[in-house]
Amino acid sequence: MARGDPRPAAGGGRAVTEDRKTQLAENLARVEERISAACARAGRPRDEVTLIVVTKTYPASDVRLLAELGVRQVAENRDQEAAPKAAECADVPLTWHFVGQLQTNKVRSVAGYAGIVQSIDRTRLVTALSKEAVRAGRELGCLIQVALDAESGERGERGGVAPDGVEALAEAVAGAQGLRLDGVMTVAPLAGPYAGRELAAFERLMEISSDLRAAHPAATMVSAGMSADLEEAVAAGATHVRVGTAVLGVRPRLR
Repeated sequence: MARGDPRPAAGGGRAVTEDRKTQLAENLARVEERISAACARAGRPRDEVTLIVVTKTYPASDVRLLAELGVRQVAENRDQEAAPKAAECADVPLTWHFVGQLQTNKVRSVAGYAGIVQSIDRTRLVTALSKEAVRAGRELGCLIQVALDAESGERGERGGVAPDGVEALAEAVAGAQGLRLDGVMTVAPLAGPYAGRELAAFERLMEISSDLRAAHPAATMVSAGMSADLEEAVAAGATHVRVGTAVLGVRPRLR
């Protein structure tokens, strides 16, 4: 488990910063041990799995410390927090992933800093992202968010398209200017047939990924697993795991 509450007090000075860096380094080492062990059990090379650190609710100072410790992929789920943080860390060599439900009125902002949007779940969002990516002169990687708790034609409780909607949405992304279809993402569902069955959920995502890759061979990214279930994600075949609490500490309760 990650140590303690996490965030340095404002103005805590060099000692506090060094303490926080040590804490983050220890937490990263524990997560690395977990990923390495999971890869070994699954018979997978360690370099097949990329760690994305979810930095939501934590300050830009933590992002900088993570970068100093070798982290290159970070994720956020709310634009109003992510945009200023990304701007403050613009000089740091990072890829920013947007992993939250994305409203179309936030697309212009997100298109300015995100390298990959992991929460593609409707064609209206594809259209808006394409327009803003072209306007910004950028190419955005896109993952189709699959909702394993959604019936046909519905969206999931935490966003995402039902499995039978993946193909059409992937075609929309693949045909959109400024966008690149990178693969699929899911969050282990809290309801439905996969609730409490994380390994089965991630194995189902791998099946969906396999079908997607038959039509789009470059869409190889599979983002699944978080602090509590990264081992199951690695066992199923995920290429990327999204870890926040185990690296940064228990998040403060949002008001």
